[in-house]
Amino acid sequence: MKTNTIKKITLIIISFLILFMLIFILCIFGSVKFSVKEIFLSIFNKNNNLLNTIVYDIRLPRNLIAAFVGSALAVSGILLQAVMKNPLADPGITGVSSGASVMAIIILLVFPVYSIILPLMAFIGGLISCALVFLLAWKNGDIKPNRIILSGVAINAIFGSIISLLTIIYSDRIQSALLWLNGSLAQKTWNDFKLLGFYITIGLLLSLFCIRPANILALGEKTALNLGFNVTHLRLFISIIGVFLAGVCTAIVGIIGFVGLIIPHISRIIIGDDYKYCLPLSISLGGIVVLLADTIARTIGGSVELPVGIVMSLLGGPFFLYLLRKKEGA
Repeated sequence: MKTNTIKKITLIIISFLILFMLIFILCIFGSVKFSVKEIFLSIFNKNNNLLNTIVYDIRLPRNLIAAFVGSALAVSGILLQAVMKNPLADPGITGVSSGASVMAIIILLVFPVYSIILPLMAFIGGLISCALVFLLAWKNGDIKPNRIILSGVAINAIFGSIISLLTIIYSDRIQSALLWLNGSLAQKTWNDFKLLGFYITIGLLLSLFCIRPANILALGEKTALNLGFNVTHLRLFISIIGVFLAGVCTAIVGIIGFVGLIIPHISRIIIGDDYKYCLPLSISLGGIVVLLADTIARTIGGSVELPVGIVMSLLGGPFFLYLLRKKEGA
């Protein structure tokens, strides 16, 4: 095994170890602070009821959800970028999140009794949105990166207006969906983690089968065709996995933007363009970033807790503008 390959694998392993440690260590922070020793005692020893309730029943499942959501959104972003061959693509910018949001908000406000099918409906909404972006961006047998961004902006505007309309019509029920609209992990429990963990684990495992197709697409459409691959089938398979991961996250925790944009770029800078290493690193880095952002969100305001979606927008907005200017200057 080459030295460079060993370094990359070691780096990926270290990043997952850091993520695992942060899930427990960041349980320290909150309106009530504990030491690291108290955190581990609360997890493995149930004698202190107050400590156990705060750490084990509230903070630990929330941190686990943050890690899973960050991983899923990061992988969704890197897969969509691979399909669209556009470094500015992510679930939010390409309209996937807004499509999932419309379906989710319909369930939350109009048909709350059917909340059990929320992940499925969000996935369908994201899939419809992604298909619309592809159709709008398609011209003369080709999909240009700029048309994808512009189509995504248009789809976001349309679906955003639908969400606004629904929130006005069902204003008496909006309180239940307010945190969700801003992307929040507040009040999430072990039940939410079990539901989210089940779907995201399936999505992340399937994403590993996208590594080879993504590397093939990176060679270029002509090269892929010459090698005997059906480019349309490859794009379709990767897109479905990417939309599934984004849709499930949106259904459970709401709209959290820019994760799928930031993390793939950081991963490529650190470890290169090969999806065999870039995708696994994105899984761990995505979890780390959202975990840190959620910790900031629930501690920076003191007794007032901010949605993690707001924190990610404050971090991701300037990063997106930097990438946009860099791309134009290239």
